[in-house]
Amino acid sequence: MAEKEVIHSELAPAAVGPYSHAIAANNLVFTSGQVAIDPKTGKVESDTIEGQTEQVMQNLHYVLAQAGVSFDRVVKTTCFLADMNDFAAFNSVYGRYFPENPPARSCVQVASLPMGLKVEVEMIAVKG
Repeated sequence: MAEKEVIHSELAPAAVGPYSHAIAANNLVFTSGQVAIDPKTGKVESDTIEGQTEQVMQNLHYVLAQAGVSFDRVVKTTCFLADMNDFAAFNSVYGRYFPENPPARSCVQVASLPMGLKVEVEMIAVKG
């Protein structure tokens, strides 16, 4: 069995439960879902889907960077929306992070997200 490496970024918000920011194993990086908590304040600073998506993507940027990868190495994302009516607005922000060759993706509406948030995203990236 391959060794697993726990990834923790001081620049991303602290985990709100018993999980790691990411785990690296077998040349893959699996992030936990990130929500729109500002790591500097520990609070949600936006109530719009666009603002929350931007914060989520910035948080994921910090986690991926700590693992030594960037958005161009992401191969799969899973996106959770509290309201599928936010799909187009979510895509307008999300798409800026993947201008070419976007990863495979699943996007689903969920009954609710922690703290009444609008969006959560998790990623899988390839190292190397």
